Formats: sequence, C-alpha cells, structure tokens
Amino acid sequence: MHSPLLAPVIALVLWTFVMWAWLYATRIPAIRRNRIPLSPDQSKEAFNAQIPPKTRWKADNYNHLLEQPTLFYAVAITLAMLGAGDRLNIALAWSYVGLRILHSLIQALINIIMLRWLIFMISSLVLLALTIRAALLVF
Repeated sequence: MHSPLLAPVIALVLWTFVMWAWLYATRIPAIRRNRIPLSPDQSKEAFNAQIPPKTRWKADNYNHLLEQPTLFYAVAITLAMLGAGDRLNIALAWSYVGLRILHSLIQALINIIMLRWLIFMISSLVLLALTIRAALLVF
C-alpha cells in the first residue's frame, strides 16, 4: 500500500531525529564544559538544573515530539489504510508537520513561550480536524 499520507508521517519522524541529533550535539559539549557529574543518584531535575537553558530547550523539544505527534502518526496511518489520501487530508497532514517543525525551531532557538503555545494550539486544531475526518470514516 502506498499513500501520499505516509510522506508527512516519515517527514516528522525524520525531523524528530534532527532534534535528537541537535540535542546531543549541544548537550554533550555542555556537560563537558560545565563538568556536570553523570551520577545515577542525581535526580533528573537536579541534572537538568545544571544544563544551560538554551541547551535544555533542544531536549525539551525532542521530548515534545514524542508526545502529541504519536496521535498524528496513528491518525495519518489510519487515513492511509482507509485510502483517504485526498487533497484536504494531505494538506492537513503537511500543515501539522510544518507547524511542529516551526514549534521546534521556536523552542530550540528563542523559546518565546506564548509564540510557541500559539503554534502548538494551531497544530493541535489541525490534528483535531484530521482526527475528526478519520472518525467520520471509521464510525
């Protein structure tokens, strides 16, 4: 089965790996530069408190990409399996991916919380529209 809805799914997975690489490319040098101990007795909160914020933002975003986008993957793959790769669903899927990439860049580079929240809310509404369209086909 080939569906054009699978392309935005794979694009977002690839973007998640970009953020994964970016987080380690900044975190490992920060750990070395700040001589942060890697102790198993240290809590995650204590460890993160020692990481510079601009470095931590990349890891925070990587974690965000493992949260709500999992719903996107399920909905997009469901639509692909149903053969519902029409123009609107494809546009919604690519819009969601573009908004999540924009969200990542905002969080990783400038982290203006209200701007990031606005992009998150718009992407959530796009995902909701895609989900409703899938629900209309499934139920």
